[in-house]
Amino acid sequence: MTPPKPSRRDVLKGLGAGFVLASAASAEEAVTKDTKKESDTSMEMPKPEPRVAQYESLAYGMFLHWGLYSQLGRGEWVMHMEKIPPQEYKKLRNTFTASEFDGIRIAQTAKKAGMKYITLTTRHHEGFSLYDTRGLSDYDAVHSPAKRDLVADFVKGCNAMDIKPFFYHTTLDWYQESFEKDFNAYLDYLLQSVEILCTQYGPIGGLWFDGNWSKPEGTDWKEDRLYAMIRKHQPEAMIINNTGLHARGAVGNPEIDCVTFEQGHPTPMDRRGMPKYLAAEMCQTMNMHWGIGYRDFCYMSPKEIITNLCACRKVGANYLLNIGPTAEGALPDYETAAVIRTGDWLKLYAEVIYSGKPCGVTSAGKDFALEADGKTYLFVHDLSVSGNAHVTADMQGPGPRKFAGLTKSISKAEWIDTGDVLKFEQDAASGQFTLETTGFPYGTNTVVRVARLT
Repeated sequence: MTPPKPSRRDVLKGLGAGFVLASAASAEEAVTKDTKKESDTSMEMPKPEPRVAQYESLAYGMFLHWGLYSQLGRGEWVMHMEKIPPQEYKKLRNTFTASEFDGIRIAQTAKKAGMKYITLTTRHHEGFSLYDTRGLSDYDAVHSPAKRDLVADFVKGCNAMDIKPFFYHTTLDWYQESFEKDFNAYLDYLLQSVEILCTQYGPIGGLWFDGNWSKPEGTDWKEDRLYAMIRKHQPEAMIINNTGLHARGAVGNPEIDCVTFEQGHPTPMDRRGMPKYLAAEMCQTMNMHWGIGYRDFCYMSPKEIITNLCACRKVGANYLLNIGPTAEGALPDYETAAVIRTGDWLKLYAEVIYSGKPCGVTSAGKDFALEADGKTYLFVHDLSVSGNAHVTADMQGPGPRKFAGLTKSISKAEWIDTGDVLKFEQDAASGQFTLETTGFPYGTNTVVRVARLT
C-alpha cells in the first residue's frame, strides 16, 4: 500500500481538506461556534449524510488483507518486491484452499473485539479475486481448490453477527496486462468487477479503493463513472479511496465520503465551507506488513491499540485495524488474542467510544474530552497504579488534570470503571475545569481511563 512521493496536486488537496493541528479548542466545537457568528453562507458547517453519520458511529473496524500472497508469508507486496512474473505467481492459485476461512468465525472475533465493521481485500494488487468474477477472469477463488465464493461466505458471516461488511478493492493491478497496455480496457474490467460486488451480495457498508496513487498525476481513472455505478446499486454505501502514505487526509473526487490516514495520525477537520461533510479514518496494521509475515515479530500490544483508538476518537475519526490471515484463511492466534483483549476495554467504555463526538474541551497533553447523550467524558492518560511504593512505578500519576473550554455546569464527576466519585474545580465562565484524578486500584490498569461528568 505504499504510493510514490506526493505530487504538488496531492499536497494542495491535503491543504484544501481543511485539516488543522489541534489548538485551543477542538475543530468540531470551533466550527459549531463560528458558524453561528458567520454570516457568509459559504462558511457554514455541512451536515453528514445518514450513511456517513452511521459510519462514524461504527468507530472501530477490522481490516483483513488476505490473498495468494498469504501462502508465501512475506507480506502483500511480495509479488512486486521479489519481481515474480505474473504467470509464475499465478501458480499460487493452484494451492489456494481457503480451508480455514470461516466468515462467521471471523465476524464472531470482530464482535468480541468490539469492532463494528470488517473491510476485506476482495482483490489486492496481485489481481486475484476472492469473489466469483462471473466469467471476467479465471484468476479467482472459484477457479482455485477453494472452489467457492469467499466474499459470499464473508458477507454471510458479517450479516449473521450484525457486522457491517466493507469491500476493499484495488485499482492497481500487477496481473492484468491491460493495466499498462490498454488502460481504458482495464478501467472497463475494473468497472465490471466492482459492479459484481455491488449487485451480488446484498447491502454493504461501503467500498474501499486503493491504488490510484500508482499512476502519474493527471491520469483519468474515470472515477465519476465508477462512483455513479456504485450509487446506482448501493446508494447507502460509503465510498472511500485511500490517498496513501504521502497524501494523508487529501480530498479527492466529490463522491468520496471519507478521507484516509494510512499508518498516520488524524488531526481535527475544519469542515467550514466544505461542499459536503467528510468522515475520517486511520488504518493501521498490527506489525510491519498488511498480509501475513511469518517472520515479522514487530506486533502491537493491546496498550498500543487502545492508545491509537483513543487518538482517533479524540478527533472523531474511525480506526481500522488490520490483521493478515494465514495461508488457509484463519486469524492468527496473537492478533486474535490482542483484539479480543482490547474488546474487554471497549466493554468498559462502550457508552462513549462509539457515539462520542469532539466537543471543544481540550487539555495541554494527551488527555481529551468527548460528548455523548448530553454527558461529557474526560479521557485521562498515564495514570499510575495505587499501591505500595515498592511495587508500583509512578508515571504521571494521580493528581490534578486541567481542561479548558468546559462551560457547561458540572455537578458530578466519576470514574466509569469503578464508579468512584472524583473531586473537581470549575470556573464555568472561563471554561476552566480541574479534575482531581486518582490512580488505578491495585490489580488494574486500563491504559486510558475515562471519567463521566454530569
